[in-house]
Order: sequence, then C-alpha cells, then structure tokens
Amino acid sequence: MNLPVLLLGLLLAALQDGGTQDSAPPEAAPPEEAQDVGAALRAAAPHDRTPDNGAAPTPPSEDEMYAVRDIPIPESVVLEVGGLLSAADDRVYVCTRRGDLWAVDDASAQDPRWSLWADGLAEPLGLLDDPATGGIYVTQRGELSLLRDRDGDGRADDYAVVNDDWSLSGSYHEYAFGPARDPAGDLWVTLNRPFDDEPFGSVDWRGWAVVIPAGGGPMRPVAAGLRSPAGVGSAPWGDVFYSDNQGEWCGASKLSLLRPGDFHGHPWGLDSCELPGARVEHPGELPDGVLMPQAAADIPGLRLPAVWFPYDVMGRSPSGFAWDTSDGGFGPFSGQLFVGDQYQASVLRVSLEQVDGTWQGACYPFRRGLASGVIRVAFDTASSELIVGCSDRGWPSLGEQSWGLQRIAFTGRTAFETHSVQALPHGFRLLFTAPVDAASVSAPEDWALRSFTYELHSSYGSDELDEAFPQVTAVRVAEDGLSLELSVDGLREGYVHALPLPEGARAADGRAPLHRLAYYTLIVLPEA
Repeated sequence: MNLPVLLLGLLLAALQDGGTQDSAPPEAAPPEEAQDVGAALRAAAPHDRTPDNGAAPTPPSEDEMYAVRDIPIPESVVLEVGGLLSAADDRVYVCTRRGDLWAVDDASAQDPRWSLWADGLAEPLGLLDDPATGGIYVTQRGELSLLRDRDGDGRADDYAVVNDDWSLSGSYHEYAFGPARDPAGDLWVTLNRPFDDEPFGSVDWRGWAVVIPAGGGPMRPVAAGLRSPAGVGSAPWGDVFYSDNQGEWCGASKLSLLRPGDFHGHPWGLDSCELPGARVEHPGELPDGVLMPQAAADIPGLRLPAVWFPYDVMGRSPSGFAWDTSDGGFGPFSGQLFVGDQYQASVLRVSLEQVDGTWQGACYPFRRGLASGVIRVAFDTASSELIVGCSDRGWPSLGEQSWGLQRIAFTGRTAFETHSVQALPHGFRLLFTAPVDAASVSAPEDWALRSFTYELHSSYGSDELDEAFPQVTAVRVAEDGLSLELSVDGLREGYVHALPLPEGARAADGRAPLHRLAYYTLIVLPEA
C-alpha cells in the first residue's frame, strides 16, 4: 500500500471513530441479566452535568480518561519487549527478543530498580509464573523452559527444559508464543508458521497450538490452522484464546477460542494431521475463495473467530492480551479484554458473551498513541494499572520510539461510550458507561448499521465482502439511560455488524462520546 493511501485510510478511521462454552465471563451477562450490568454502571457513572449552551459537545480525549506514564528504562538496556509478568511486591519481569530477562523492582515508582535476572535466552516471547516452584516459565523459540533462582541472590541459576518437542526449520518467523495455563494446569503454546526460507528443511507442527501436560510428558498438538498467533492467554473462567494476524488464509485479524480438534483456516502444517498424536482431523483440500460463513459450513472442524478486528479501524497486528480483573480499579470495563496492537501502537477493548455455547462479542477502540508497537500487556494487580511492553523490531509501528515500557492508569473520570454489545433474537442491546440522552439516539433512521464478512483465500487479507445495511426498526431506551435495545431487520449469522453511535449521540449530561465505534461478530443469533 502506498503512503498517500495509507494516510487516507488512517484519516478516515479517525473520522469514523469520532476521536483519535463453559461458564460466562464477568461482563458477558446474557440479555436477561442486563439489569445487573446496568446497576454496576450506575454506580460508576459520573453525576456532574455539562452546562447546555446549545453548542455541539466536543469529544473528550483519551488522555483525560486513561493517562499513560513511561516506566524509566536504563540507557544501556535495549528493551525489545517479548514478554511481561506482573509479580507481587511491585515487581515486573520483562524479557526481550535479544534474550535478556529483567526484574524491575519498585516498578510503579519514579525511579524503579532494574536487575538482569536471566540472559542467554533464544528470543523469548512469553512469561508465566509457576506458583509451585516460585519459578518463571519462558517460551523460547525452540523450547518451553522453567527458570528458578534457587539461592535467592536475585539471579536465575536453574534453567530447566520443560518441553522441546517442536522443531525449527531456520525460518526467521518461526516464533513460539505463550505459555497460557488452563484449569488442569496444562500449558498452551502457539507456533508461528514460517514465511521465508527454511534452510534446515520443512518441519512438523508449525501453525499449531500445542499443550504441554502439567505432569510432564510429550506435547499434545491440539489445534491447527494458525497463521501468526502472537497472543495466547487464559480467560478468568479457564478457556484459552489466541490472537492471529491478517494475511493469507486469514482475511482479517481475529481473536479465537482454542479447543482440541479445532481447525482455524490456514493450510500450513495440515500434513501433521497424519502424524501420531495429532488431535485434528485433516479437513481436506481447502476451497480458495469462499465467504467465511460458507467456509464454516463446508470445512470440517473450522472454527470461526469470537471477534474479527476490522483492518486499520481496529488495528492491524493484534498481539498479547489481558483480562481486567480489577473490579473497577481500571474503570468501568471490569471483566473485559484488552488487546495490544503492534502496528497501531494501541490497545483495543473486547467484550465477550456466550450464546448457545459459542463465544462471540465486540471490539472497540481504547487507547492510542503509545510509545511503540504493543507486543505484551499485563495488569498490575496491586495498582490496577495496565502495563504495556513495546517494540517495533521487524515491523513498522506508528509509535515514535523503538521500544518502551509504559503504564496506563484510569484517571477516575469515566467517558461516555458504548460499554458492551449483546446479541438479541431481534437485534442488539447496547450498554453505556454513563446515561445516554434518549432523544439523541431514539430515531431509528439515525442508526447506520452495516454488516459484512471476509473471504477464505490464499491471497493476503480480504476486503469487507457481501456488505449489507441492516435496518433499525425500533429503539427502546431504558429508563436509567444506561442501555438501549435496537430492533433490527437483516441480521446475518457469521457476519460482522458495525454499530456506530449516531452522529448526534450524547450523554444525558451533554457530553459527546469518547469513541463511537463498535463491531460485533455475530456467529450465532440467540433463540427467541
């Protein structure tokens, strides 16, 4: 894409924005429980009113709601972040793509203390604590390791191989991500497919998610069809999800549930389905050029994503993610998911719900303007702040720095915007972070919904295809103003539905929305 077109696309995205299967997650209240979500929002909603002087409200800035602060980095440290781990006592562990693992003490202070905890690692791209030993799991390019500081001198002295059952062809892009721990204590790792020369010859299991048993033993290759699965994490209720990047056989970036036996759409590595231990049946030859809803109907085992991230509008390169479990310490989005984006140097927000056993949900803008490409995010449980680790190594980023370590903190001021979207048999329910002015959203003709899907094909990325414009036929605003229901004609299963707030939407106190956009991935319509 040439530079003028890129800049035009970013400008249009900014203008659109109005500003720059088991148990349900905390925020994923089914429609009949919306009153409980509304009660929580009422408690968090601000009560000050903006004077009505007749002028159109000015959208606030993201800075007013969520402040960004740098964590100072020693000048001698090249912090190309690969993994983050927030530990107790205000300590943060940061591993870098150059093979170092740093311990940052007093990480919330103005002058944190840095010490090299381990080094000599092979491009580590993920960290996880091991409560049983006090050690740290590290996912390196060719193995999952457990590092421990046995003598307590502040430096790892025990490097143990937990599993190295996957092989390397020598391709630059053969990254390994994770681990994520499931309720059984097993560890999940996702393996990037190669994109260039394989000087050591092609190897098995690339483009797979693999599980390393908690008690040891061979890895279990459980899901196939992954492309560039840069983030993998466990939800508070135990399910494991991963993020993938747009490209060939992956029409747009996405967030997907990982389950044994699933196929996620990319043909690389399917030959491994024939090997002993594979948990995925070979789906057969893939059709090259079919819309995703039809692909899901035709291809055995194909899992559609829980959330599609529309290109550029919702980033380009999703990476690590973390759930907000702060119970309000990070603002009104407790229980939701925050996803880093490497290209956009931003963090997106996701709400999920389970409909008839299927996870699906919506994505929203959250925070732009970070130092560099966001690779990893982690919540600091002590401060309820979101720690962001950045790097632009290998890919360009809109951030101005080559790397960075930052904190995003809730300022205490709640913006007016869409809190979450829930699917209804006849349309959608939108919940808000503050009461909405009913008159500004009540006219059905003011709502401009759009639906589209992507194509499964071998070319890079997909346009938004089979576009339609569902019609809002009725709007019902709740008495407290914290939610509304849209009756909609033309909903389509398997399609993304864009639900921008009307141009004139405003809060009951006159404030303009911080963000207007929401994209809901409607895989399953709830039964009436």
